[in-house]
Amino acid sequence: MNKSHLRIREISDGIEVRLHVVPRARRDEIAGTHDDALKIKITAPPVDDAANRAIVRFLAELLQISRSRILIASGKHSKDKLIRVNGISPAEFLGRLP
Repeated sequence: MNKSHLRIREISDGIEVRLHVVPRARRDEIAGTHDDALKIKITAPPVDDAANRAIVRFLAELLQISRSRILIASGKHSKDKLIRVNGISPAEFLGRLP
């Protein structure tokens, strides 16, 4: 994955990252980039907020942080989302990605 194409914006208490989500995948995984967004495949369907909960859980495990530090700031009903991750720098975020 080419991490240099990701647009990560540093904010006062963490970072903002764009995601492109593919629901109903065979497994939860980082699948590279899509435009300037991190592409994530999630097994959960986009029904009753299941995919959003799965995204937060997956990223929290991947980044080794609590789920409460991850917020879906926009795009809750879209494949394209903006997330906020509190208490992490862009370098830390990129270093924890596979």
